[in-house]
This record gives sequence, C-alpha cells and structure tokens, in this order.
Amino acid sequence: MSQTIEPTSSDTIQQLNEDEVQAVDRLRQAHSDLKSQLGRVIVGQKETIDLLLISLFARRHALLMGVPGLAKTLLVSKLAETMCLDFSRIQFTPDLMPMDITGTDILQDGGDGKREFHFVKGPVFANIILADEINRAPPKTQAAMLEAMQEQRITVVGKTFELPSPFMVLATQNPVEQEGTYPLPEAQLDRFMTLIELDYPSEQEEIQIARSTTGNTIPTLDQVINAEQILAHQQLVRRIPVPDHIYVEAAKLVRRTRPQKGDAPDWMLPLVSWGAGPRAVQDLILGAKSRAALEGSYMVRSEDVLAVAKAVLSHRIVTTFAAQAEGMRAGDIIERLISEL
Repeated sequence: MSQTIEPTSSDTIQQLNEDEVQAVDRLRQAHSDLKSQLGRVIVGQKETIDLLLISLFARRHALLMGVPGLAKTLLVSKLAETMCLDFSRIQFTPDLMPMDITGTDILQDGGDGKREFHFVKGPVFANIILADEINRAPPKTQAAMLEAMQEQRITVVGKTFELPSPFMVLATQNPVEQEGTYPLPEAQLDRFMTLIELDYPSEQEEIQIARSTTGNTIPTLDQVINAEQILAHQQLVRRIPVPDHIYVEAAKLVRRTRPQKGDAPDWMLPLVSWGAGPRAVQDLILGAKSRAALEGSYMVRSEDVLAVAKAVLSHRIVTTFAAQAEGMRAGDIIERLISEL
C-alpha cells in the first residue's frame, strides 16, 4: 500500500511507496543521530552541520568560508568518523602540483629483472576530502581537484581511475589573508553546491569550547551510518517528489538574481553585475529534496527551498564595486531577495 499524500490542485507528483516512506523515516533518524554524535565534539555550528549533511546526501560538494580556529578541519574529520568513511586532508599551498593530489606513476622493480611503472594513489582517493585553503594553490592544481569533483574520476598519463563512492569535497577558503592567493573563478565556484559561512561562536559557546578542548583527548564518536547506507540514501533523495509550483518558485528566485535579463528588482541593479546560472536551479531543487528527506518530509516544501537558498546562491552572484563600497555582501542581497518573496 502506498503512502497517500494529497497534491495541490495545480500539481501532479509521483508519490513515494511504502518502502520509500520507511527509508525517509530511517534517514530522518540517522540525521538526528549524526547531529547528536557531532554535538559531542563540535560546539554550536548547527546550521553548518545541517548544510554539510544536505550537501552530502544531495551528492554535491561544499565550500566552507571562515576565519582560522572555527573547527573546520575537526568538523569534517569527525563527520567522516561518524559515517565510517575514509577521510583525507589536502593542504593547498603555492607549490602544490596536480600529481600531489591525484597520484603518479613511479618506476619499480617488477620482480623478473624488469622495471615497470606502477600507479601510486594520491590523497584524492578517499570518500571525504578536505581541500584546505584551496585558493592558495595555482590554477592548474585547482583544475585537477575540480575535475575530480565533477567527473568522480581522474586521468593520469592517459589512464583513467575511478574515485570511491560516496565522494565529497569540502573546500575551505580563508577570508582574512588574500595576498598571494588564487581566487576561484566564478565558473569554478559554480561547481560547489553550497557556500557555508562559519561565524564566530557566542560567548557561552566560546567558554564551552575552552572547557571541552583544554582537558583530556577528544572523544571517539560512534559510527552511525556506513558507505552503503549513504549511497542508498543519496538515491532516495533523488526520488523525493517535488510539486510543480516548487520548480516555478526555484526558477523565479534564480532569475531574480540576473540584472542583465530584466528579472531582478530595481534596487539590485547597481549591486549585482552577474547573476546565478541554470546550475543554481538544479542545486536549489536538489538541496530542497535533501533537506526535506533529512527532516522526514515525504515531499519538497517551499520552506525547504528557502532554507537552502542563501547557501546555494550567494557564491554564484558577482557584486559590483558599488555594493562592495557599501559593505553589501552577496549573502545580504540573497537574504533581501528571499524576504521579498
């Protein structure tokens, strides 16, 4: 017997069957368990954790932006620990080469007197990759990382190697020091589903951080979910029903970020020089599907789209010099667009 969900009068959507409904319930419980485990070592950052999980189960990548000391590395490593996944951290530096990420062929003795080339895998062969300060590496190295993100495979000396599944890249950028860096072009930023901005903790959270990190070692977290279950949940997220009017709302919101097409409000015209592209609509829908499933909803709602809109859109618009002079950030513009809906 299928779960009955009444669509609106203007929408015709595919319903989830009973097995899929039960799978959504299991994902909601896993979401709760993951947050509970991460809360043992990560103080605050609840929205950050939610957005990371939304990106993961949507089978997408995320860009973390925050000043040093906000536990970005700890959060990502503990996320992998709770999921029984392989974790790899790559520190991007100006002298980092593509082969330092992907791996390379080395000459070894074959045992029969002949020497043969053998491929030695690089750190990209893991389930969760922390690309730390990705803007500090030159464009050629960034391109190697972005190829792996897009294709989930790499090519070395004409040979193609598949990367493990699930596969997720979490890249960080330090907003404080920009001298000597190689900022990601807008076309490459577009490959990240979400931009997750980490802010300073509150006073009480900072006190709790000091108490919990200056004593004994950090506790080992329980494994809540494994790779096979994650892959099943990622497929489930793709099957979450989306009413027709949600597609319309998502498309209209993205189109309002484009001043060159006449869909943007008048107040935004001097603030934005370029808006989000079609991939933003795809990621809005995928993010909304993932959030709905994690929250235990059997279909996507308008609040799911709005909840992920800022993280999905803020790195996809290019602000003008006038906006920067006024201290207006891309996230502020997206928040105002959302408030006017």
